[in-house]
Amino acid sequence: MPSLPLLLGHRGTRATTGVAENSFASFDLALEHGCSGFEFDVRRAACGTAVVCHDARVGKARVAKTRAKELTTLPRLSHVLENYAQRAFLDIELKVKDLESNVLAALREYPPKKGYVVSSFLPEVVMELEARNASVSIGIICETPGQLATWRNLRVDYVIAHTSLVDDRLVRSVKSAGLRIFVWTVNDAEDMVRFARWGVDGLISDDPKLLAHVLG
Repeated sequence: MPSLPLLLGHRGTRATTGVAENSFASFDLALEHGCSGFEFDVRRAACGTAVVCHDARVGKARVAKTRAKELTTLPRLSHVLENYAQRAFLDIELKVKDLESNVLAALREYPPKKGYVVSSFLPEVVMELEARNASVSIGIICETPGQLATWRNLRVDYVIAHTSLVDDRLVRSVKSAGLRIFVWTVNDAEDMVRFARWGVDGLISDDPKLLAHVLG
């Protein structure tokens, strides 16, 4: 088997009852279980603050229309980097546009020591980051064949592909281009082993405890 991939919890962890995803508790659990780091989602509050959240709404509040001080349950991007930049690989997924300045400022203040990638489904988001700072590590997330077809035309460092899109041929193609490939969301032990044998660079799982047990 090639060298083991990075093991990353999806939104920290989604498999543990009673622990909210995209929270400090979920991030801590992913690391405690033995993962290298975690993926998490970032949105923009009405005041411009970068907050950690997957869905566009929190309860009845639309994140984009609500000031950060009213979104008291959501971590701030800067606080996540402050707490984890020294000890975890960070996959920072941008769900919306206009977060580039927030991300670049947070990375300058708290440079990740264990590695990172700023990722998005939106090509224009990662390209804007690359245009502002070519040294930033960026990745395109792909869930459909159409999205996957764009990776060769983008100046990215990572291809982050859904499990349904990944075979050994894709892994070889991405790595031959000098890029890294992550796979999401990998929740089956046999899949974890198969992808690792193909030489993927990272696995993202809802169940970081299982992931670390199988490959840690």
